[in-house]
Amino acid sequence: MSRFKDEAQGMPSQRQLRVGELLRKELSEILSRGDVRDPVLETHVITVPEVRVAPDLKHATVLVMPLGGLDAKAVVDALGRHRKYLRGQVARRMTMKYMPELHFRLDTRFDDDDRITQLLHRPEVAQDLDEGARDDDETDNDA
Repeated sequence: MSRFKDEAQGMPSQRQLRVGELLRKELSEILSRGDVRDPVLETHVITVPEVRVAPDLKHATVLVMPLGGLDAKAVVDALGRHRKYLRGQVARRMTMKYMPELHFRLDTRFDDDDRITQLLHRPEVAQDLDEGARDDDETDNDA
């Protein structure tokens, strides 16, 4: 069995997950305390739901979401402007050989979930799902 089986399938390693969670915790704390002096960041409550770290631990994608989703693009742009400062603050708190470069992205998972739910409730999709359920019932009765 290959030692790198999960990485080959696109799954993050335990190390990536651990580093990502530590980065998420530290960034959340820095942002909640208001250490960054920026008018956009000072007026928004920002959540950091996930940090995805590259396999070489040189880059980290930080998924952020302002509370209520207001001014999301402005918040991501402001975080991008202050990414070197944030990287330095996190580096002081963590003991790592190399601190990953931070890349801020808007977390759109909830919007994607809502869009998929709406698609599944469309009449033509619901009709297809009902037909699929009837086909399954017929094959079960034949056996």
